[in-house]
Amino acid sequence: MSEPFSGASASSSRTSSRMVADSEDISRALRRLAHQVVENVKDVSHLVIMGIPTRGVPIAERLAKNIGDIEKISIPVGSLDVTLFRDDLQMRPTKALEQTRLPAEGIDGKTVILVDDVLFSGRTIRAALDAINEYGRPAVVQLAVLVDRGHRELPIRADYVGKNLPTSLSEKVSVQISEIDSVDQVVIQSTIEQL
Repeated sequence: MSEPFSGASASSSRTSSRMVADSEDISRALRRLAHQVVENVKDVSHLVIMGIPTRGVPIAERLAKNIGDIEKISIPVGSLDVTLFRDDLQMRPTKALEQTRLPAEGIDGKTVILVDDVLFSGRTIRAALDAINEYGRPAVVQLAVLVDRGHRELPIRADYVGKNLPTSLSEKVSVQISEIDSVDQVVIQSTIEQL
């Protein structure tokens, strides 16, 4: 009978998760972002907030409500599907198109704030900028994200960040929003190799 090869080892992996923001942390971050927008945007009456599906849309709606509560006005909110504008379409699994919804007054001449849940490589935002050009010509485009995890592949930076979260490339940041996931939290998942 032969002995097992001594250099071989059986290894497996398991996923570890840790919550880095709860519901109150997310609410506090969105209130802070709303105040920053009000301070930085000269005229909020010309403001349009566009969420990037999926979780960017409810985050955009919450941000718009917070800004509206501060300024006592209604801020128009839309959604911007960027799927067909991505440069990695061939490398990703086929995904159903989301709805692009523009406010009735459009985006021409407006200050548009793009909203997404996580800023990572910057490729989604590059696609969003291309998509915006299909629908009009805003005066200004800014970016608000709930989480900036670093690791940019393109020269893109958020104007408004809820939480900077340094991560390794092997980790996954999962933003969960109650409108979609029934809970508000940010979780980091990492794979742990076991011998």
